[in-house]
Amino acid sequence: MGSSLMVMIAIMFSSCILISLGIVCWKVFNWAWLRPKKLEKRLKRQGFRGNRYRLVIGDFKDISDLLKEAHSKPIGLVDDFVPRVVPHFLQALNKYGKNLYVWLGPHPAVVIMDPELIRTVAQRIDVFQKPEIHPLAKFLVQGLFTYDGDKWAKHRRILNPAFHMDKLKLMMPAVYECAHEMLTKWEEMVPARERSIELDICPFLESMTADAISRTAFGSSYEKGRRIFQLQKEQAELFGQAVRSIYIPGFRFVPTKRNRRMKQIYREVDYLISEIINSRLEATREGEAVVKDDDLLGLLLKSNSEEIDKHGHKKFGMSIKEVIEECKLFYLAGQETTSVLLVWTMILLSRFPDWQARAREEVWQQFGTETPDFDGLNQLKIVTMILYEVLRLYPPFPVLGRKIAKDTKLGDFIFPAGVQVTLPVILLHHDPEVWGDDVKEFKPERFAGGIANAAKTQGVFFPFGRGPRVCIGQAFAMLEAKLTLATILQRFSFELSPSYSHAPFQVVALQPQYGAHLILYKL
Repeated sequence: MGSSLMVMIAIMFSSCILISLGIVCWKVFNWAWLRPKKLEKRLKRQGFRGNRYRLVIGDFKDISDLLKEAHSKPIGLVDDFVPRVVPHFLQALNKYGKNLYVWLGPHPAVVIMDPELIRTVAQRIDVFQKPEIHPLAKFLVQGLFTYDGDKWAKHRRILNPAFHMDKLKLMMPAVYECAHEMLTKWEEMVPARERSIELDICPFLESMTADAISRTAFGSSYEKGRRIFQLQKEQAELFGQAVRSIYIPGFRFVPTKRNRRMKQIYREVDYLISEIINSRLEATREGEAVVKDDDLLGLLLKSNSEEIDKHGHKKFGMSIKEVIEECKLFYLAGQETTSVLLVWTMILLSRFPDWQARAREEVWQQFGTETPDFDGLNQLKIVTMILYEVLRLYPPFPVLGRKIAKDTKLGDFIFPAGVQVTLPVILLHHDPEVWGDDVKEFKPERFAGGIANAAKTQGVFFPFGRGPRVCIGQAFAMLEAKLTLATILQRFSFELSPSYSHAPFQVVALQPQYGAHLILYKL
């Protein structure tokens, strides 16, 4: 009797294992093959075209090979650099026309080029949500940028007060101090009997904008902020390596050298930021002021506390872990966006000295040699036109993606849940049908009448995104860029060095692959 019972238990146990394995296998088969093939069939019925689906990897190998080839050598200054940034989209566009999709692994991504459809995608954030991020992306950044639904709405509401213009105005002295320190370094580097020096400006602008974020985010704790920046920069480089190679599900758990280092950085950054937050909260408990007018962290903690008090429960606010993730996002988005904007601006003003002279004249007329002030920065029309044109030509994030949460009608099409949509910002910013035959030229005068009148079609200029999810920090980035550029123009003129190699490519943001070597002339 006991023997029979044991046999029955063994059979039942084996059956459970087999059933579980069967369910897992079915789910994997559905994810890897059945579902992609069903989506492919539905898209083709509506006139969309793309490469035939290949198991799991989709178009990934083709994309990787095209990017590797594109990044293998620099290009000429007057060459079209868009093929260097998104060669896979251009190839698909030329092969299939504007109704196309590409395979991002087992997920088809429809490329949207119609401005009206883009407007709908940007506005309907309940349906067009953030796409699934790379499994290793969580080690780099999460926060507002990656959230959807109620969680996104809560975080946006809590963060908004920190980015009101009256608060940003109070942060500008800290930004100026960082720019002034960088320019003083440059002046000290100029040899005594000369007035010029050759520099790669990239590391200087990266450090300056990181320092500015450190000071405006953490106030007196900005020294710790510098260490956070160094770690986040390394993390971004490691993540860039990861996304350029084929990802095997579950591979993040394999203790490779890269995976171990990414986890180590993740833990250290968490620890450093939590130290800053805990010391701030401790000061509050002891009765000291929690908020500094020029401190993003203080404003965030205050807004979070008010939201909790208003509703009477902690679930209406952010946890400490969520605050840490938002602080990481300050670094990644704030520092990266502004530094690359300034780098490309100085490169283009080096190529077009007439616009550099016009910008400098405007700055001198507005401020002379005095420190640029908030109200004066808003009067810089030429500088603003230049920055917009730089953002058009070199958008910091060339492509935006969304996933479709449920079957959705978009224009004349019905997209099934599971399809992704891709908004190719850089292709729209370089489209001659939208901007004219001079689309590849640097012409800041396009924006003389403002953004609304710059193109033939409205809504195609969106370097900071569009709709409710437009970048919360865009006003901060533009103010910081104006202030820094104005200060540089007061003290230096600049031109391209003969050693400069033109090679735009994307790691996190669009940047020069080989640096930005300029010759700076002290004024």
